[in-house]
Amino acid sequence: MNEKTEAKPGPLQRVSVTRADLPVHCPGGDMTLWNTHPRVYLPLDEEGEATCPYCGTVYVLAG
Repeated sequence: MNEKTEAKPGPLQRVSVTRADLPVHCPGGDMTLWNTHPRVYLPLDEEGEATCPYCGTVYVLAG
């Protein structure tokens, strides 16, 4: 029997960044080659947050 399985996204990851980390890009250094996506630079909005369009990781400016 051949069943179709639907991929389900994992929990959203929140990453705290500081002004010293700017400019923010995803993926960060902790991703391995097999699960990476193209590097994108993320502008922080007025609330100091940005979401990666590829993996959904949320980057939050600390302070």
